[in-house]
Amino acid sequence: MTDIRVIMGSASDVEIAKKVTKILKQFEIDYEVSVISAHRALDVLEETMAKDDAKVYIGIAGMAAHLAGVMAGMTIKPVIGIPVGGSNTAGLDALLSMVQMPKGVPVATVAINGGDNAALLAIQILALSDENLAQKLKNHKKEMLDKVIEDDQNLEEI
Repeated sequence: MTDIRVIMGSASDVEIAKKVTKILKQFEIDYEVSVISAHRALDVLEETMAKDDAKVYIGIAGMAAHLAGVMAGMTIKPVIGIPVGGSNTAGLDALLSMVQMPKGVPVATVAINGGDNAALLAIQILALSDENLAQKLKNHKKEMLDKVIEDDQNLEEI
């Protein structure tokens, strides 16, 4: 079973996917990445989701951004949506299509282009049943705190 399956709506979403996979690699998470359009390859998406072999899904899409919602409609597993900026509305259309899901079909949605937070949220979900992973997250939070303290101490007069 794959821990996390990342599905992009198109290859143009690869830079956001790289943000996700960079974090997943740091935490040594098993993942798979695919390009499957909910609009242009629905049958492929249905076949992929029918396997339901991941613990958490991440859908990355811009513009109409129905990918994560369609995925959520096909599984009982957690789905995290990453709206992609770049259209005429700078990603607001993608964000709204993900957060305005109908009752009963939730998609946890992060910020526009928020691949880092999507990865961390997926890891937090996995850490609910994995104490080793929970400890890695605690260490990560401590590293962030240490960096802020270091930045403060190195701050020059402005």
